[in-house]
Amino acid sequence: MIIKNAELETVIGVTTKGIPHTGEPEIAFAGRSNVGKSTLINALMMRRNLARVSETPGKTQTINFYHINREFYFVDLPGYGYAKVRRDFRAEWGPMIEGYFRDSADLRAIFLLNDIRRDPNADDIMMFDWMVSAGFSPVIIATKSDKVKRQEKIKRTAALKRLYRERLTEDTELKIIPFSSLDKSGRDEIYEELDRILEMPRSGS
Repeated sequence: MIIKNAELETVIGVTTKGIPHTGEPEIAFAGRSNVGKSTLINALMMRRNLARVSETPGKTQTINFYHINREFYFVDLPGYGYAKVRRDFRAEWGPMIEGYFRDSADLRAIFLLNDIRRDPNADDIMMFDWMVSAGFSPVIIATKSDKVKRQEKIKRTAALKRLYRERLTEDTELKIIPFSSLDKSGRDEIYEELDRILEMPRSGS
């Protein structure tokens, strides 16, 4: 995959009526606050600041649609699980995300991000189980892999795989891709996964 063009096209907030029907494949990125979603998306788009990176967890409170190569979309979902995000927004966040999952006819895949140094929490598990029940092939991006040494990265990746594998049937494929925003290791593997997803026939076609 070569990304030649990327632009922020649509921003959806809790008061916005309706999810846009883009008519093109959408790849969503989900994960707890401060897991590095915007950093990953910038690295994939080869843009420094197109996806806004905040030092304040829970700051992203919209669904952001990035048009890629004028062919498909990256969809940056609000980070979940940060206690200091005001309670009324957290109450609105669930229906907003559920509405997107329910109403989008173009969603092809969801990449679930986990900080490689952290065990998945209840929100991560809930998101993973929803992905599987909705028929999506689980793809886990283990972010911040440069924060651990090589042997620890291997160990933590294996631990994530064991934990999530226990929640799957034997014939369900599970992919875990360690990623570093520092040296961009893992980016090529993510590009390969995106190519595979985009080449798949649309469900029901």
